[in-house]
Amino acid sequence: MLEIRNLHKSYKNFRVLDGLYMTINKGDVYGFLGKNGCGKTTTMSIICNIIPKDDGEIILGEDGTNSIKIGYLPETPSMYEYMNGYEYLGYIAYCTKFKGDVKQRIAACLAITGMTEGGKRRIKGYSRGMTQRLGIAAAIFNKPDLLILDEPTSALDPEGRAEVMNIIRNLSDTGSTILLCTHILSDVERVANRVGILRDGRLAVEGSIDEILASYGMDCVEIQLPAPDERAYGLFRAAEFAEKVDIHEKIGLITADVKDAQAGMTAAMRILADNDIPVSGVKLSRPTLEQVYLSIVGGHWS
Repeated sequence: MLEIRNLHKSYKNFRVLDGLYMTINKGDVYGFLGKNGCGKTTTMSIICNIIPKDDGEIILGEDGTNSIKIGYLPETPSMYEYMNGYEYLGYIAYCTKFKGDVKQRIAACLAITGMTEGGKRRIKGYSRGMTQRLGIAAAIFNKPDLLILDEPTSALDPEGRAEVMNIIRNLSDTGSTILLCTHILSDVERVANRVGILRDGRLAVEGSIDEILASYGMDCVEIQLPAPDERAYGLFRAAEFAEKVDIHEKIGLITADVKDAQAGMTAAMRILADNDIPVSGVKLSRPTLEQVYLSIVGGHWS
């Protein structure tokens, strides 16, 4: 659906994008991640032809003809507040030169976003969550091939976040291709099948969440002792089954980062059993996208 090749963009002497390559396949929900100011919004604005690129290629559509429709929800959508939701979508229909039954499409978009009743109210009185939902209704109005959402749950309360994420999940279930930019990594884990992490103007990582967690994440074996135990600490410090061992002396906890969960847990249990070390609990924790993201954006290029 979208392929970006060697994309460059600078603002005066500040280089934002420095040879960006990125691929979004048809039907993907692609989580686009990175620090503030790293170039995510710039990338989305170039895709939407809002700002020009300095160099590189943006290839849209399966046949590469760039003849696809794009729907875009900016981080802070701006709307005519004197209108109600129905009137605003009527305006969107006019702007997009929608070919079809406008009233039927307005009703469908408001139903998809849970705004059938809210659409009767003036936008001026909307909550942030209602504004975001109407923004999504506008973005999907012309049945886009690619839907781009920039921080759609930003500043929403938990209920509003849940509502917007349900909309995104439902759109995904019906086959929509979505580029989702957000800082809420738990939301990405809930709906995305592929992720790209932008750093220093390029993608540091791109792939499925499972691939990224397997390549960059670590399982963690947690061993809770009944009391601090120097003998146990010494044995685990000398052990070679883990990438890293941390000793939390005050609470008698040992954590060991391992690449292979089953082998790591087996090795830890063998150390405990062979040395008659009493334990009060053993737990295996899987890596999260947030842990991997922080390790990537805080590290160095290899």
